[in-house]
Amino acid sequence: MTAQDTRPASAAEEAEPPPTLSDLRDRALAVLDPAVRDFLEGGAGDETTLARNRRAFDRWQFVPRVMSGLRAPSTRTEFLGIPLELPVLTAPFGADELFHPEGQRAVARANAAAGVAGIAPEAGSSSIEAITAAAPGAPMLAQLHPMGPPENFRAMLDRIVAAGFRGVCVTVDCPTGGWRERLRRRPVDLSPVISGNYTAPDTVAPEEVFGQLFDRTGTGVWGWAELAEIMRDQPLPWMAKGVLTGHDADAAVRAGAAAVLVSNHGGRQLDSTPAALEQLPEVVAAVGGRAQIALDSGIRRGADVIKAIALGADVVVLGRLAVYGLVVGGEAGVAHVHRLLREECTTVLTLLGRGGVRELTRDAVREVTW
Repeated sequence: MTAQDTRPASAAEEAEPPPTLSDLRDRALAVLDPAVRDFLEGGAGDETTLARNRRAFDRWQFVPRVMSGLRAPSTRTEFLGIPLELPVLTAPFGADELFHPEGQRAVARANAAAGVAGIAPEAGSSSIEAITAAAPGAPMLAQLHPMGPPENFRAMLDRIVAAGFRGVCVTVDCPTGGWRERLRRRPVDLSPVISGNYTAPDTVAPEEVFGQLFDRTGTGVWGWAELAEIMRDQPLPWMAKGVLTGHDADAAVRAGAAAVLVSNHGGRQLDSTPAALEQLPEVVAAVGGRAQIALDSGIRRGADVIKAIALGADVVVLGRLAVYGLVVGGEAGVAHVHRLLREECTTVLTLLGRGGVRELTRDAVREVTW
């Protein structure tokens, strides 16, 4: 099936906004082509990690303080020097025009209006320059994969700096794609919607353009030393995305990372790994305040955001949740996601008796022991 055959109908954008994030997810999945729905919702292997990401949030209970005397809790924070109205980034999901014709350009505009930052994908439908042009002046990060010839990586870094990005998100957990059985059963041809940053003559087949991203010919899998050497000479702060252990978090910081993104790629890479939230305390301890920390994988509501921050994350990263908004309403749909998240986060903070996300500490949550 080709990407052009699977874009959702625009009728979904004409309905009233869903009242909750779970309703928004249901509406998005209802209008997606089954193959695209599998691409979005599926995970690796038996999808045990995919399910574990959600169950991990149920292991933590809130510990409220009543009669706190606090008013109007704040959701404001900062990440890599970027001020945020909500402790949220949107993920660098590629093939974005599968979900809406405006793809990451719509996401960028919604983020800018909400005071939220996004990460532009390397394998996106639009070039990184087109994404920054969609929301001029809005702070964003750009994704890079440490693979292939180093000169290609450096060329993309130069483009990222020139386009005005505020940071780089280096995705370290994708030396190859995961074993995704849903896609083997119902494949989607992604090449027409992920070539935004990889131009080629008209005579070059789309799959060869796609191959530029994952071509590691003669280079093997990179190590931290190679990445550190390249990133040392560029001017932007960078984040290592896809870290699950204290060992790798320490290695990332030693390599120069200003932030670590605790993530199992939403359960899409290696099955039977721990949930990202389960590993967050270990990573926080290993980093020891030397870098900022983000978390993705499993975030579905504002309460999840608050739990992650109480456990040591500075921000969370939205992948599928942002896609649901994009499917349902394009820019307005993503803005609706941010609005619902802000309202729920504010409600939870008020009921917890905490004055803001930057004041959250581990004593706001308690691990369930049964």
